[in-house]
Amino acid sequence: MTDLSNVTPVDAEDISEWDMTADVVVAGYGIAGVSAAIEAANGGARVLVLERTSGWGGAASLAGGFIYLGGGTALQKALGFDDSADNMARFLEAAVGPGADKAKIKDYCDGSVAHYDWLVSCGVPFREAFWGEPGWEPPHDEGLMYSGGENAAPFNEIAQPAPRGHVPQMANKRTGQKGGGYMLMKPLIDTAEKLGVRTEYDIRIERLIVDHEHRVVGVLAKRYGKEIAIKAKRGVVLATGSFAYNQQMIEAYAPRLIGRPGAAIEEHDGRAIRVAQALGADLVHMDATEVAFFGDPQLLARGILVNGRGQRYVPEDTYPGRIGQMTLLQQDNQAFLVIDEESYEAALETETSTSFFRTTPKWVAESVAELEAEMGLPESALQSTIATYNLHAAQGKDPLLGKKPEWVKPIGTPIAAFDHRGHTAGFTLGGLRTDLDGRVVHVSGEPIAGLFAAGRCTSGLCAGGYVSGASLGDGSFYGRRAGAAAAKDGVRTGVVH
Repeated sequence: MTDLSNVTPVDAEDISEWDMTADVVVAGYGIAGVSAAIEAANGGARVLVLERTSGWGGAASLAGGFIYLGGGTALQKALGFDDSADNMARFLEAAVGPGADKAKIKDYCDGSVAHYDWLVSCGVPFREAFWGEPGWEPPHDEGLMYSGGENAAPFNEIAQPAPRGHVPQMANKRTGQKGGGYMLMKPLIDTAEKLGVRTEYDIRIERLIVDHEHRVVGVLAKRYGKEIAIKAKRGVVLATGSFAYNQQMIEAYAPRLIGRPGAAIEEHDGRAIRVAQALGADLVHMDATEVAFFGDPQLLARGILVNGRGQRYVPEDTYPGRIGQMTLLQQDNQAFLVIDEESYEAALETETSTSFFRTTPKWVAESVAELEAEMGLPESALQSTIATYNLHAAQGKDPLLGKKPEWVKPIGTPIAAFDHRGHTAGFTLGGLRTDLDGRVVHVSGEPIAGLFAAGRCTSGLCAGGYVSGASLGDGSFYGRRAGAAAAKDGVRTGVVH
């Protein structure tokens, strides 16, 4: 774990010599960082990006590549889907709470179409094709998919369902290695380079530098053990990711992730949050977490998920991330997928981008009672659950949890079960409080002069719930805002002469 023992800000008067100087200094070269760099450069600033690793991309370049956009993007319209900013906001307010920032959601939804157009103008490719099957991501290069449970209960009764998972076109995708996220990042990096953005790799921020008015005027960083003082004439943008790999912070703020694999990269160590905290930055939703569920959505939709008491607890055709959250946070990480032979074989005939989730069942039996006993569930618990489910499934209904009729059919025999206990991984959603211009907010409610942030080091759209594409979506959206605001900041306040 990174040493965060000293995050105390440095007085600018103690800096005898500046090693580097720029108008805007961006820490981190993932999706938020590159978006900030582009817009700061477009704002006339000389931009310097500091990247801890030896290359650009961060967690974004390894991701599936969903950007959560809607409100009637050109891709949605081309594929025949009606959407509006208000409809999108109704869904997000229900799906990403509790305690979601309604002003930020409205702002994001109102600007979503323009943000899609900006991505396209930067060269990000989207294929006009829709993937409508259950899944974590499209198995091919389709550009649009449901990515948040919009068309599943209870959200399909709250807002008109519309797919908003926009995926950059990418051939020969390798999930977790080189996927749609790479084809989101590469054109943006190329755009930044054409604008003259300068990048320094293998350099990690350590502390912020402030002047006598407590304005952030630079960063103290390290490269191979050597301290480097970097001056920011207009502003500093923090974009170094979450605290998913900081064990101390996980224990303090998000203890439900203790012992769970981190669905992020090791560089997400909370450094940006800590250095801003040292200046009095406010934090929001630090206990909020997204939870990935290691299961094949094609199998999940065709079976039923039960907890450690043999009871259903979630509509199985919903967004897998929602299943993960409900499993870890509400069911003590206890989950079993029960499915009959016919449905199991039907699922195996479908395409998926996550074939590694298709394992063999742990238990197989000729009757529900036999399966129940082998699984060690309380007597009659699973039998009563399946009897109730089958009673309504015979009419194609699921009045208990609202699974869509297309996935509802009576469970027959032979019957099997998968052991999904502990099959989750998570990442943190909380972080620095920022305003709509990406300015880091002090606990007093006022912005900290010269300090901006975006991406997973901030509390973005999601306050508890999650939709795939929210991180890349609000990271790029508010990265742009932070970069533009930072480029203007020093000029407006008279710092730049």
